[in-house]
Amino acid sequence: MKRLALGISPCPNDTFAFHALLERRIETPGLELAFELADIEELNRRFLAGQFDACKVSFAALAGRSNVRVLSVGAALGFGVGPVLVSAPGARPERGADGRARIPAGARVLCPGEHTSASLLYGLFHRGEGRLEQVRFSSILPALAAGEADFGVCIHEGRFTYAGMGLALVEDLGARWEEREQLPLPLGGIALREGPGPDTAAALEAALVRSIAYAHAHRDEALVTMRRHAQESSDEVLWKHVELYVTDWTRDLGPDGTRAVARLRELAAAQLP
Repeated sequence: MKRLALGISPCPNDTFAFHALLERRIETPGLELAFELADIEELNRRFLAGQFDACKVSFAALAGRSNVRVLSVGAALGFGVGPVLVSAPGARPERGADGRARIPAGARVLCPGEHTSASLLYGLFHRGEGRLEQVRFSSILPALAAGEADFGVCIHEGRFTYAGMGLALVEDLGARWEEREQLPLPLGGIALREGPGPDTAAALEAALVRSIAYAHAHRDEALVTMRRHAQESSDEVLWKHVELYVTDWTRDLGPDGTRAVARLRELAAAQLP
C-alpha cells in the first residue's frame, strides 16, 4: 500500500472531482490517500517545499521544475475559463495606443499569489503596471468592493460574482491568452513527485477518473461536499463552476491540453530570474 499526502483546493471543481475519494465512496487499490485542503497559493508553496507527494498546483508554479509529473487527469483548463482583471468602483484604467487597458502607475493591484497562473498572466500582459500585491484569492473581491484597492485579478468563483459586488470588468486575461496563443488556457493540474513512480501515477489517474465519474452520477452527494468547502454559498454558482472547469480536458489532457500546459510552463520559465 502506497501512502500519498495529497493536497487539493477547496474550490468546487476540485471537491467535485475528488468527492468520491474524499468521502471514500470508491476503493483505491494500492493507494492510501491522505488529503489536505488549502488555498491554491498555499498548495503551490507547500508542494514546491516538498510537503505533498501529489498536489493540485498552478501550472505556472512548475516553471523550471523537471522532477515532477503532471497527471493526465484532474486539470482545469479550457476556453473562457481564465482569470479576470476587475476594477473597484471609481477606479478607471488608462488606454494604450493599441486601445488595450493599462493600469495606472500608482494603482494598487491585488493578485492571488506569486506562483499562480493568474499572476503569470497579469505579468505577461501588464508587466510594470500598477503596484502589485499578492494576497489570498478570497480577500480580493471584498477589498475591491470596500475601496481598499483599485484593481484585482479574480479567480475561482470570483469570475461569476464580481459584478454583483459592484465591480467592473477591465480585461478577461484568459481571452487575451486564447487570442495570442490559439490554445486553451491551462490553469492548474495534479502534479506528482518523481519518487512514487509510474505505477503510482497510473493508479492515481485511474482512481481520479473513477471519482469524476462517480460525482457526475451522484450530483446531490457531490454538492454536499462542495458546499462544505466553498467560498460561495449559491448552488447555482457552484454548478456553474463545475460546468466551466470540469471538462473533457479534466478527464484527459489529450494532445491540445498537453501542448497548452507545455506552452504556459515555457512562458513561466522565461519569467524566472
